[in-house]
Amino acid sequence: MKTKQVSIEDSTEERCVILGHYIVENKATVRSTAKKFGISKSTVHQDITAKLLQVNRQLHDEVKQVLDKNKQERHLRGGQATKEKYAAISVTKQKRSI
Repeated sequence: MKTKQVSIEDSTEERCVILGHYIVENKATVRSTAKKFGISKSTVHQDITAKLLQVNRQLHDEVKQVLDKNKQERHLRGGQATKEKYAAISVTKQKRSI
């Protein structure tokens, strides 16, 4: 499915529904959604929490489930990122010593 670009011209209701569908379909985080659509994390968060609730309750509930799961797993993703960072540093140091 091709993702529609979100712009300032889109109505708030249309934008929050587009963002909500993207999050549910891709199990995306707020940060990755903001990056994908070129808008701020705070705008994404505001749209999918407060505004989406008023526009589409069912979609809001689906998005909330994805975000709650992401919140439960974020410490694992952070730990993995740190592990990868230091593994890359170790490889670089080994190459320098050879």
